[in-house]
Amino acid sequence: MTPQPSLSLRSGGRAARRAARATALPDHLRPVRPGLTGGQYAPLSQPEVERIHHTALDALEQIGLADAPPSGVAMLTAAGCLLGEDGRLRFPRALVEDMLAKANRAVTLCSRDGAHDLDLSGTRVHYGTAGAAVHMVDVGTRDYRESTLQDLHDAARIADQLDNIHFLQRPMVARDIADNREMDLNTIYACCAGTTKHVGTSFTDPAYVADALEMLHLIAGGEDKWRARPFLGNSNCFVVPPMKFATEACLVMEECIRGGMPVLLLSAGMAGATAPSTIAGAIVQAVAECLAGLVYVNVMQPGHPAVFGTWPFGLDLRTGAMTGGSGEQALLTAGCAQMHRFYDLPGGAAAGIADSKLPDMQAGWEQMCSNVMAGLSGLNMVYEAAGMHASLLGFCHESLILGDDLIGQALRCVRGIEVSDDTLALEQMRQVCLGGSGHYLGTEQTLGRMQSDHVYPALGDRSSPKEWQERGRPDLIERATARKVEILAERASARFDPITDAAIRSRFAIHLPPG
Repeated sequence: MTPQPSLSLRSGGRAARRAARATALPDHLRPVRPGLTGGQYAPLSQPEVERIHHTALDALEQIGLADAPPSGVAMLTAAGCLLGEDGRLRFPRALVEDMLAKANRAVTLCSRDGAHDLDLSGTRVHYGTAGAAVHMVDVGTRDYRESTLQDLHDAARIADQLDNIHFLQRPMVARDIADNREMDLNTIYACCAGTTKHVGTSFTDPAYVADALEMLHLIAGGEDKWRARPFLGNSNCFVVPPMKFATEACLVMEECIRGGMPVLLLSAGMAGATAPSTIAGAIVQAVAECLAGLVYVNVMQPGHPAVFGTWPFGLDLRTGAMTGGSGEQALLTAGCAQMHRFYDLPGGAAAGIADSKLPDMQAGWEQMCSNVMAGLSGLNMVYEAAGMHASLLGFCHESLILGDDLIGQALRCVRGIEVSDDTLALEQMRQVCLGGSGHYLGTEQTLGRMQSDHVYPALGDRSSPKEWQERGRPDLIERATARKVEILAERASARFDPITDAAIRSRFAIHLPPG
C-alpha cells in the first residue's frame, strides 16, 4: 500500500501555505494582473476575417451612413467622402485605408494615480464596468429600485478596491438628478472621487463638455496636466444603428477630441432588430460603423486616442428583448475582438452581462461564459464585465464584488499554461518518487509557486461540507454584502484634497455631501 501523508505533514504544509499567502507578491509575480496577453481563441478563420473586412468596406462604400452633423459632413467630404443626394456619406475604400494607417495603435488609458494605467497594445486584456443601468438590485429584499448618485459613487469606491476590476466606466445613471447637465457633471465627480482608476462616461449634450473639462482641469491641477494624462474618457454612441450617425453624439465627440479626451467609438446594434440577426452580419455592421467613426476621428485629429468599440448585442427572438448572457453574445464579442486584432487597433466590446435578475447560478454561468471567451480572444477592454443584471437594466454592488472573484478565474484562463523545464517538473518528480516522501505537499517547489501559479477566490467557498457547517453555513451573498459594508465604512482614498474639493463645489452644484 502506498504510504499516505501524515497529519503532521498536512498540517505543516497548510501552515506554510497560510504563511506564504500572508505575504503579498509584487505585481509582476501575481498569478493574474491587468494586461495579460490573450488571443489564444479565434472563432473566425483568416479567410473569414478578411471576408468580414471586405464586406464592411463594401457597406461603407455602397450604403454609407446618414445623419452626420454639418461639421462632420464638411470634414469628411473634404477628406474624400461622397455626399449622395439621399444625404448619406459614402466612404471610398482608399480613404478608410488611409485613416486606418493614421490611427493610434499605442493607446494608454491613464489612471489618476499613475498606478493603474491601461496599455491597450496588442492583445492585452482588461476588465471593467460599463452600462447605463437605471435600477439597483437590492439583494436583501430581492427588489429593484431606481439608481442614485450615491449608488454610483459607492460603485466607484468598491471598484477601486477590487484587483480584477481594472477600470470604471459609469455603470448606472443617477436617476435622482433631473437636470442633465448636473447629472453629467456629478457623474464625473462621483466616479473620480471614488476611484483613481481610469473612468469612462458619456455626455447628453455637447454644450456640457466645456464644463466637464473645467472640472477635470481642477481635479488634474491644470489643463496642461490633464492633457498630459487624461484619466477620463468619453463613451460615445456616435452611431444609431443601422448605419446612421447620432448627430448630437458626434458633436459631443468633436468637443471631447478638442479637449484632449480619449473616445470610445461605440456601435451597439442589436442583432435581429438594429443589426442583422446573424452573428457574422452583426459583426460586419459593427465593424463598418466603427470604421466610419475611426475615419471621423482621424480626419479631425490624426492619431487621437480612440477605442474601436464594436458592441453588438444579442436578441431573444421569441420575445424581442435584448439578451447579454448567451453563447451568441460570447461569440459576437469574441468575433469582434478578432477583428480588432486584424486591424491592430485598441478595441473594446461587451461581456459579463447577466440576463438573470439576481446574482444567482444563472448569473454565474452567463457572466463567466462571455468573460472567459472575451479574455481568451484578446479583447483589450472588456466592458460591463461585472455587476450588470437584467440585460443591463440593473446593477448590483454585491455582484460587482463577486465579479472580482469570477474575473480572477477568467484571467487565469487567459494566462494559460506555462511550459518550461521548471514547470514540467521532471526533477521534482524524481526527488519525490525516488526515495522522497511520495507526495508534493510542502515541497519547496509547491510552496514556491503556490501564489504565482494559483488564483484563490476571496469569497468563493472551497471548504469541506463539515467545515462549512461548523462555520455556520456562510452564504455567498451575505459574504459579499459584508465586504461591501467593510469597503464603504472607510473613507475613499480617491477623494480630492480639501482645496480642490472646495474649488469644484464653488463652481458646480455637487450633490454628494462633502467628506
